[in-house]
Amino acid sequence: MAQPGKASLKEQRYDRQLRLWGDHGQEALESAHVCVINATATGTEILKNLVLPGIGSFTIVDGNRVSGEDVGNNFFLQKSHIGQNRAQSATELLQELNNDVSGNFVEESPEKLLDNDPSFFNRFNLVVATQLPESTLLRLAELLWNSNIPLLVCRTYGLVGYMRVIIKEHTVVESHPDNMLEDLRLDKPFPELREHIQSYDLDHMDKKDHSHTPWIVIVAKYLTKWFNEKSDRLPKSYKEKEAFRQLIRQGILKNENGTPEDEENFEEAMKNVNTALNTTEIPRCIEEIFNDDCCINLTEQSPSFWILARAVKEFVANEGQGSLPVRGTIPDMIADSNKFIKLQNVYREKAKKDIAAVGNHAAKLLQSLGKAPESISERELKLLCSNSAFLRVVRCRSLSEEYGLNTFNKDEIVSHMDNPDSELVLYLMLRAVDRFYKQHGRYPGVYNYQVEDDIGKLKSCLTGFLQEHGLSIVVKDDYVHEFCRYGAAEPHAIAAFIGGAAAQEVIKVITGQFVIFSNTYIYSGMSQTSATFQL
Repeated sequence: MAQPGKASLKEQRYDRQLRLWGDHGQEALESAHVCVINATATGTEILKNLVLPGIGSFTIVDGNRVSGEDVGNNFFLQKSHIGQNRAQSATELLQELNNDVSGNFVEESPEKLLDNDPSFFNRFNLVVATQLPESTLLRLAELLWNSNIPLLVCRTYGLVGYMRVIIKEHTVVESHPDNMLEDLRLDKPFPELREHIQSYDLDHMDKKDHSHTPWIVIVAKYLTKWFNEKSDRLPKSYKEKEAFRQLIRQGILKNENGTPEDEENFEEAMKNVNTALNTTEIPRCIEEIFNDDCCINLTEQSPSFWILARAVKEFVANEGQGSLPVRGTIPDMIADSNKFIKLQNVYREKAKKDIAAVGNHAAKLLQSLGKAPESISERELKLLCSNSAFLRVVRCRSLSEEYGLNTFNKDEIVSHMDNPDSELVLYLMLRAVDRFYKQHGRYPGVYNYQVEDDIGKLKSCLTGFLQEHGLSIVVKDDYVHEFCRYGAAEPHAIAAFIGGAAAQEVIKVITGQFVIFSNTYIYSGMSQTSATFQL
């Protein structure tokens, strides 16, 4: 009896997020182990936003001691912690947020771990690196890239926030798109739906039945009339849609005085004309997935995503007759329960039939690859079929490609530099700051007396970086001055913002839901703007 009580307690605690990513998303989160390098203000803010929703476990890697500066900008470090190990101190306070989360710490610098025990990082589902110098970051990124472990790089530098996702391939089944249209197939009704619609005779119904007919049936009925009388294609333009609405309006029953009755279902049908009359077609991004080499050339190592994507492709070419599996859901509407349930069942049964057909294709593919039939669960199959129109694949470039003189994305940089205040300028300044660190062993302007001297040095680093990369770009002196004044400070307000944004991306990667950004994100605290770039 203890288990149900415990479950309901968990449901109460995580109620809002369960509505976002469901039980299966929460399960993925609770079984994940994340490594965060450096318990800086940015690092602990990221962890706070992972501990609260219930990440399974985390490990902080940090060999630094707590300083007065740390206590000044980090809510998870106190005055009494000064002189103690930063990883241990932060772990103790972070664990107080959620008893269900297991917190660990390693009192070692990431550089030492990379030298002595590089396999240490292979135990994690994802690694978050905060405030790392360029040389260490490149070593870590190379190691994780080769081990196929996702890396999220986060940085707060003065009023600038930076994130970079480094992941070879990230497949998303539940992308949760905004403004998702219903999958009603009114332009291409499947036989069972056509038969169901034909069972209604709007001209010979009593008032009660007429006013409780589902709006989907009404739109379908008048669409048939439209095809017979007006045009052989769907109403597309505003003028055509208005004409179609007028056609529906004429179907509203009239009383003995010739006044139209108050039939809300007909009003609902007219209101839904814009969204109901969408063309049933395969989205371009799904066509790209079908034509992807991973979908065409399956191997024994192919993940279930690609096997199922191929099964859906074969379904489209055969049973689907050019269409994706039916999603099987309909929106709520004004109708009597009996009519609504019958209509709902038509869509549900068709969805079940399509899932079974895709399952048969998947089983044949698994057999041809020498894989066990149970290697793809029924749950995975259903989930992918019901989301087959919203599948996404994100592939990022490696950090070594981004930093390589012959492989960096020059076109992306140049294309955004028409605007001298583009967020990309902040990226160039961060690269210049790293160059400064490499040359001088410190960041510019850390102490007030260094600011004036460092302006010239940082400008020289920026010029050298631009020339080396063949970029004939002018960066305003204001930015050089600003970055020197920052003194590599990590203001808590910016760290908190990046902490929230980074935790969201971590959750997206772990749950396989929602779409991660690709691949660089820059936030400007000065202008309160942000942008993503594919660098």
